[in-house]
Amino acid sequence: MPRPTAAQLAYGSCTVIFSTLAMLLLSQTSSGLGVVVIALSALVLGLLVAMTVPVPKPAAPTVSVARPASVTLSEHRVPVQRETVAAASAPEPVRERA
Repeated sequence: MPRPTAAQLAYGSCTVIFSTLAMLLLSQTSSGLGVVVIALSALVLGLLVAMTVPVPKPAAPTVSVARPASVTLSEHRVPVQRETVAAASAPEPVRERA
């Protein structure tokens, strides 16, 4: 049996808490039997909600696509030697604040 995810635990717990409070406030019951029935029905509802939360499916294996024989790696590589801009013959003087 797989473990429940964090989302399943959170949704189920919130459902139990809020549905218990709502049913107790709406029914205005004060008997012990009524509270037990409401608590059990809230637990069942929480389990139902937790089990219906979508579970992430495992990632499918990726299918590699074969390259055509006419395409080689050398066509896609960046050239090793790049052209550079020649440096100026005389450096500019540095300007400083007075």
